[in-house]
Formats: sequence, C-alpha cells, structure tokens
Amino acid sequence: MQKLLFVAMMVIVIALVACNSDKKTETAAATETPVEKPNYAYTPEYSSSFEMGKPKYSETVLKLWKDYDNGNFSSSKDLFADSVEMYFRDGTSMHNVRDSIVGGAQEFRNGFSKVESRVSAFFPVRATDKNEDWVCVWGTEVSTTRQGKIDSVYLHEIWRFNKDGKVDFMSQYAQTAKPAK
Repeated sequence: MQKLLFVAMMVIVIALVACNSDKKTETAAATETPVEKPNYAYTPEYSSSFEMGKPKYSETVLKLWKDYDNGNFSSSKDLFADSVEMYFRDGTSMHNVRDSIVGGAQEFRNGFSKVESRVSAFFPVRATDKNEDWVCVWGTEVSTTRQGKIDSVYLHEIWRFNKDGKVDFMSQYAQTAKPAK
C-alpha cells in the first residue's frame, strides 16, 4: 500500500512538472529555440508524460464532494465503476464493488450532522503513456459529529477514471486544520 500511495503522490508532483515543461516547450517552439531534454534526478515509477485532461472529470469529482457534503452520497452511485479502490486519510482502504463502496461512504457520512467543504483548486490531467485520466483536488473539509464535535482538515485527493469515464480509484491525504469559527 505504501508503494501505491507513493505512486499516487508522484502523479501529482509529476503532473505539475509536466504542465510547466509543456509551457516551456510551447514557448520554445514559438521562438524556434531548441529545448533541452530534462535531466530529472529521479525516474518516476508511474509516468512523467502528462497533459491537461477532460474538464468533465473535474465536474464529476466536485459533484461527488457536493453530494457528500449534502449527505446524499448514494445519489452518486452511477459515477463509480463496477469495482472501486479507495485509500483514506486515516490509513484505511476499501477495494470492493460499487454498491459496497457507496454504501460504506454513505454510512460514514451519516455519522456527521454537517459537512462543509471549500475547494481551493482542482485540475484534470491525463497520463498519455498510461492512457489514464485523473483529477487532483485540494480543499478544506469541516465536519460536525452528531455529538457536536467539529473537525477541520485540509484535503488533497486524486481520482482516477476508467475507459468508461467512471471513478475506479481514489486516494486521500489530509492535514489537520483549525476548526472554522
């Protein structure tokens, strides 16, 4: 699992590097200046070949966030593939069929009286050499338990889409934040 989480984190770093590299290449092409091939200190285990992805996948992830906030995660069932793998911020994971994943997420959400998310940034990205689409999203989640305890975390999630445009993987990372006032 650690290797999978490492690969997931590398996807984000490489995506950012690839986006910057593409801009430099476009600029160099426009001015007809040769561009040096990067000499990275590490060879990525997953990929270093990314381009911007489909905005509709970002729409899907943001809908999932909104449905979770609204306490109606089950309405998003059809956005998931038949089999889904998820890794959560507390170290737990699930790899199961869609109905079990959605039911488990809904049950977890039912433990809160309120959840409010704020999205800081998101972007879709495509690993061209892997033929895979991803969405990266950053935000803050403030949740209130049924007993009134407020918890606040900064979130970073990566979501992968299969060839049918359905979510088949998600990995979540978090840092404790100060509760909202």
